[in-house]
Amino acid sequence: MTEATAIEEIPKEHRGLSFALDFGPLLVFFLVYKFGAPDGNPITSAIYGTVAFMIAIIIAMIVSKWKLGKISPMMWMSAILILGFGALTIYFNDPRFIQHKPTIIYTGFAAILFGGLLRGKAMLKSLLQAAFEGLSDEGWLKLSRNWGLFFLAMAAINELMVATLSFDWWLTIKVWGVTTVSFIFAMANIPMLMKHGFSVEEKPRPDGQDAA
Repeated sequence: MTEATAIEEIPKEHRGLSFALDFGPLLVFFLVYKFGAPDGNPITSAIYGTVAFMIAIIIAMIVSKWKLGKISPMMWMSAILILGFGALTIYFNDPRFIQHKPTIIYTGFAAILFGGLLRGKAMLKSLLQAAFEGLSDEGWLKLSRNWGLFFLAMAAINELMVATLSFDWWLTIKVWGVTTVSFIFAMANIPMLMKHGFSVEEKPRPDGQDAA
């Protein structure tokens, strides 16, 4: 799970494509940063990577609309920030702008989730209800709380990494570490979900036939 799909329901048949659309632009950024600049200058590499990142997210949006029939609100949010902070990165020749983008996304997600909890609503339920069928209202509230805390922690960790790590190390951890940590966190929530009505066993189809 990454920024655009971390709390979004994706049909099973499209999950691979959705992950590629979400992770692909960041991977393009990483590869261009590592290998794209002819002079090897880290600032030049970051600028090259930022341009590639901006192009890749636009392509991802087009493919998402074409293949999935929609562009999710989270992809829109991510794209707006990538294009906005990318433009600032290029204009000021300073890669720190693109480094602060995840903090804004994580904080925004957390604000949405905690805003719902203050009103007694689990904002994740409208996005993930089909994926967690049978989950009780208490389970939804706890899941929203857990992801809200996770996003706040990720925002703080990102700012700490920006302040203490080189751009190279920040990007490496962003590409490989954040995805891994998000997946582990999602799996860690499964026992709690099972205590509140969610079952990991696949239910039989309405026609009584097993899915192929």
